[in-house]
Parts: sequence; C-alpha cells; structure tokens
Amino acid sequence: MQPFQKILVTGADGFIGSHLTEALVRQGYDVRAFVMYNSFNSWGWLDQAAADVRGRFEVFAGDIRDPHGVLEAMKGCDAVLHLAALIAIPYSYHSPDTYVDTNIKGTLNVLQAARQLGVRKVVHTSTSEVYGTARYVPIDEKHPLQGQSPYSASKIGADQMALSFYCSFGLPVGVIRPFNTYGPRQSARAVIPTIITQLANGAKNIQLGSIHPTRDFNFVEDTVGGFIAFLESERSIGEEINIGSNFEISIGDTAQMIARLMNSDAVIGMDAQRLRPEKSEVERLWADNRKAETLLGWKPKYAESAGLEVGLKQTIEWFTEASNLSGYKADRYNI
Repeated sequence: MQPFQKILVTGADGFIGSHLTEALVRQGYDVRAFVMYNSFNSWGWLDQAAADVRGRFEVFAGDIRDPHGVLEAMKGCDAVLHLAALIAIPYSYHSPDTYVDTNIKGTLNVLQAARQLGVRKVVHTSTSEVYGTARYVPIDEKHPLQGQSPYSASKIGADQMALSFYCSFGLPVGVIRPFNTYGPRQSARAVIPTIITQLANGAKNIQLGSIHPTRDFNFVEDTVGGFIAFLESERSIGEEINIGSNFEISIGDTAQMIARLMNSDAVIGMDAQRLRPEKSEVERLWADNRKAETLLGWKPKYAESAGLEVGLKQTIEWFTEASNLSGYKADRYNI
C-alpha cells in the first residue's frame, strides 16, 4: 500500500484522538485534526499536546453533525481515522437523540464525504459495548451484537452504516473495535479515572457503580498502536477487528489494584446513582484479539495482569500531578 499523504483525524480533541494525533505526527504523517468547534477556541486535549508535536499538525474546528463542514475538513486528505462520537453511556439514557445525530448521522457524513472525494481509506471506530454482555468468551468478531444502551445501539448503527458503504459502493472502510481503553487524559466518566481521582483527593470510601462486571482494559498506547496498524494494513478494509488485551478483570479487582498501587486502604463502595439499569449493564467483556494479530500484526504490549499494572502506574502518575488532577471534579458523579 502506498503511504498516505495527509490524514484527517476526527475527534482529535478527545482522549484517544489526541494521543493518536501525537503518535501519527511522531511517525511523520501529515495530520489534520478535526476538533469540535466552540467559542473558547479550545482544541480539547490538543491544547496540551506534547512539546515535540505542538505546531506540527493542522487544526480544523467544526461539527461532525454538519455534512458541509465534514466535507471541507476532508478535502486534500487521502485517509480518515474517524473517532468523533458521543461515548458516555449514562448520558445516552438522558439524551438518546443526540447519539443518533452524532454517532450515526455524523458517521454517515464522514462516509458520504469520503466517497465523494475518493478517499483511499476510512477507519471507523466502534466499541466493545456493541457486543453487550458476553454470550461466550473470549469475544471474537462473530459474536452477536446487542444494543443494551442507546449508546451501544447508536454505535451498532454507525458500524453497520460503515460496512454498508463498503458493500454498496466499494468504499475502502474498515471497523476497528477497541475494548476499554484507559490512560492519561481520560474523562472521569470512565471507571479508572473515577477511582484514581477519588483516591488522589484522599477519599477513604470510593463510590462506584457495579463492581462485579468484568472488562478487558487496554492502555491507550496499545489502542493507538492498533489504530495505526489498522490504517497501514491492506487487509483491514471491509473488516471488523477487535483491539483488546485478551485479559479479563472485574471492576472491583481493578479498584483494589489501583488502591494498592496508590498505597491506600480505602473501602470500595457502591453509589446507587452510578448503577446502570439492570438489563443495560454489560456484565462481561473479554476480547479475542487473534484477528488483529493475523491481519494487522498487532499485539498488546501491556498484556495480562502485569501489563495492566504497568499501564495503571503510568496513568496514576499522570492523574496525580497537581496540574492534571485539578481539572477533575472527583467529588461529583460525571455522567
């Protein structure tokens, strides 16, 4: 495959998107970062981009829900990494309409523009939530899709829209499906930052939702590596590919590991407002990542319990820096 000349990253202002933008720049790619327009002229996490990449990428401020803006942003690009999405599950119970507009229609805007402009590769971002509670483990890409929240339903719709453009129009698009990513810059609506920020602020009783469900946690460096491998592989077009560690751990055991690493004897408790509706809770996620290794040559560097511990140490180090911790409201429940 010939090298890509210019890459558009949607959602570049977010957690994974900002790390991905930095990694692409470091690898010599010409990157245009699509960020959410706002009157503060904020580029999200790209405002804090590492010194070695600052000023070395282009920024386009717009709205993924606007087809004209998406088309303008994509002009001159020959590949698109589409990460822009609403991702908070609790907020999807509150405002499901916005998830349809952003996740499904926003994805449609990306696909239509890519088709019109003859883009050579579109990488569409899915989520492990589309699988719902595992019917078998580890979860491979043939596992049934289950929309257990408006969020996951909107992502299933977006994934299928992307694959339909491959089947209907021959658009060179593939679906990358990361499992639960964690690391520096992650929103406090996710469980690992929730635990770390409460402990870092001296809490002795950590408030969480359900602690028995299991997850397959992936350090952001591994997830970013998966995106780049997916982009560069000729074998990813038309495919759905899991990016996961192939390691399962409960929320409760994860909290205990973090408390141990932070030298805390805090008690892990349950806050009723953080619980998902019973049938909406995804009880078990555990990735089968063999397809990623076969098609992309990708394997996690932060694998098994030992790898998770290394990734958590780096995450804790970032969150406990005073300048970073001050940006999080650890005493509030973030939906």
